[in-house]
Amino acid sequence: MRRYILSILAVMLLMPFSVTAADIEKPDPDFHIFLCFGQSNMEGNARPQAQDFEGVPSRFLMMAAVDFDPSTVKPTPWNQRPDTLKLPTRKKGEWYQAVPPLARVTTGLTPADYFGRTLCDSLPEDQRVGVINVAVGGCKIELFDTDSCANYIATSPGWLKNMAKEYDNDPYGRLVELAKKAQRQGVIRGVLLHQGESNTGQQDWPLKVKKVYERLLSDLNLKAEDVPLIAGEVVGEDVKGQCAAMNPIIQRLPEVIPTAHVVSSAGLPCAFDHLHFTAAGYRELGKRYAEVMLPLLKK
Repeated sequence: MRRYILSILAVMLLMPFSVTAADIEKPDPDFHIFLCFGQSNMEGNARPQAQDFEGVPSRFLMMAAVDFDPSTVKPTPWNQRPDTLKLPTRKKGEWYQAVPPLARVTTGLTPADYFGRTLCDSLPEDQRVGVINVAVGGCKIELFDTDSCANYIATSPGWLKNMAKEYDNDPYGRLVELAKKAQRQGVIRGVLLHQGESNTGQQDWPLKVKKVYERLLSDLNLKAEDVPLIAGEVVGEDVKGQCAAMNPIIQRLPEVIPTAHVVSSAGLPCAFDHLHFTAAGYRELGKRYAEVMLPLLKK
């Protein structure tokens, strides 16, 4: 009997190993994933209000880019207001319903919030939307360039260094790490950018963005025609935006990136600093991102 069993095992070892569909983790083509990066307006500066915690579709998800640990947060009037719910606990790399905040535990409302909600309102009910948000307030685009990131952090003020530490001093690497994980579950459909205030006046900014975008496509094995870049303008001249001079430069992105599209900030209300949008401004800006993306998504 023992000899018989060994003979059967030998035959099995010589047989070709076949993998069934059930053995392979197949990404869901109806799970549309978007990579979001930038500085403070993508990070979210305005405090979410009561309405922002309501009506979040269960099929709108966010993958935490860092661990969300409320126990480390010092209570302040910002995060203890009655219109702010309990700060969430989340684990890096896991999906959660996209209730704000989306970037880090103490960040605010972002364009990604109402981008995702608007897409869900417009897409069939069997389709999901996911966002991954890696953003650092006050950073230049150089922070997301792997060739300049280390030196940029080394010469930055302490507050920026502290934020960069949450991404292991490599925000771009964190975005790629999580994007690769997400690709096993869904399909990356676009890249959302809101950045530029810290590079105001730099005429070569579109080329710097092009470098980051193309490296991202290469590292994730994506094609530009399948993954457009959607970039938002900064607070506009019509509301006396401090960095409004950057908008004509942002508008040149499609000249150097054929798959880039620019979202207007015209008429959006801003905060007292004229650098950041109000909660109402973020809601409308997010909807505008979605309005640009929807026709591209349905092609």
